[in-house]
Amino acid sequence: MRVLGIDPGLRRLGWGIIDMQGSRLRHVANGVCESDSADDLATRLLSLHRQLSAVFERYAPQLAAIEQTFVNKDAVGTLKLGQARGVALLVPAQFGLPVGEYAPNKVKKTVVGVGHADKGQIDHMVRMQLPRVEIAGPDAADALAIAICHAHHVGAQTMKIRA
Repeated sequence: MRVLGIDPGLRRLGWGIIDMQGSRLRHVANGVCESDSADDLATRLLSLHRQLSAVFERYAPQLAAIEQTFVNKDAVGTLKLGQARGVALLVPAQFGLPVGEYAPNKVKKTVVGVGHADKGQIDHMVRMQLPRVEIAGPDAADALAIAICHAHHVGAQTMKIRA
């Protein structure tokens, strides 16, 4: 199964794709969709939609997962993140995929082993689980961690069904 993880963001939306075969994971690709902060919001969201759609067309993932939004002190920033997250939910739906959603602490606990890991720890553990991976930046590392988290949870569900 090919799994796409998405780390939503308006400026930088990270994505990472892995192949899952049983308990084995293999890196396929990762990157970042970027929008120009000089553009109006609608143009930025359209740009993210087009870039993420191109990732789907090129790599044809079969499963998708996204990080849940946390609310921070900046209401405007939270709203903009929510709008970018809407694009990140819409694109998989357009390609007929359900989307798994995971809290940031769940992703960190699954990949690192602790729910309050920092970005450096996430990057390190992603590299440990996907040897020889070249990561396009922190947003892509987070997206790969989300894909790994989803693969582990989907794999566990599949094992329960078979038992």
